[in-house]
Amino acid sequence: QLQASGGGLVQAGDSLRLSCAASGSAFSGYGRAWFRQAPGKERAFIASINWNGSTRTYADSVKGRFTISRDSAKNTVYLQMTSLKPEDTALYYCAAINGNWRRVEYWGQGTQVTVSS
Repeated sequence: QLQASGGGLVQAGDSLRLSCAASGSAFSGYGRAWFRQAPGKERAFIASINWNGSTRTYADSVKGRFTISRDSAKNTVYLQMTSLKPEDTALYYCAAINGNWRRVEYWGQGTQVTVSS
């Protein structure tokens, strides 16, 4: 299982860190990705990291503001979000991916991020 956490209600300009924890050694050899889905919109890719953390990819909309990282010892991936904007408001999902973010093997549940102006 993938357990996403860390969402909440913040103000524009604030920072927030999301976590995506896997049970035991589950998905330890997989990359991870974050997606988000705003009301009325399709789920969109945000960021991904490969299995050993050597390769990271970001959507243009968050490049320079969001940072994805992973702690292999904890089998957890993080999404550090800074300079948050109201348009970042969405349900954020983590996923285990195989090779690249277009190949989702497993979806975790979402965590809500709401940014007020």
